[in-house]
Amino acid sequence: MGVLIDSSVFIAAERGRLVLAERIRGQEQEPLALSALTASELLHGVHRATDPEQRSRRHRFVEAILTRFPIAEFGLDAARVHAWLWVELAERGAAVGAHDLIIGATAIAMDFQVATANVRDFERIPGLRVQVWAA
Repeated sequence: MGVLIDSSVFIAAERGRLVLAERIRGQEQEPLALSALTASELLHGVHRATDPEQRSRRHRFVEAILTRFPIAEFGLDAARVHAWLWVELAERGAAVGAHDLIIGATAIAMDFQVATANVRDFERIPGLRVQVWAA
């Protein structure tokens, strides 16, 4: 079983609240990846940086992540899981952010867990296994 790493983990690492290498240690046998949506969220953070030094530092950090970890695409299998989850959550009246729902659906479709520092939304997704990687 693999682990899909959420942007909250990478953001905590960038801000010095989590040492990613230490958190990954012991999971070298597990496939580690990030969703295409997580890649977009991280790149969004690069573009939002107004200070040129911060933007450059963030750019290097994000590009290192994108080089190090494979990107899990949102394909038809994940779309099927996403549609089912969307209905399930709506029927329960349990709202989950659109991005987190796509990431969760991608993980379930791949039979992966999600590693996050933001458990609140992910724990509401039925069938999703969550690892808490908080600082």
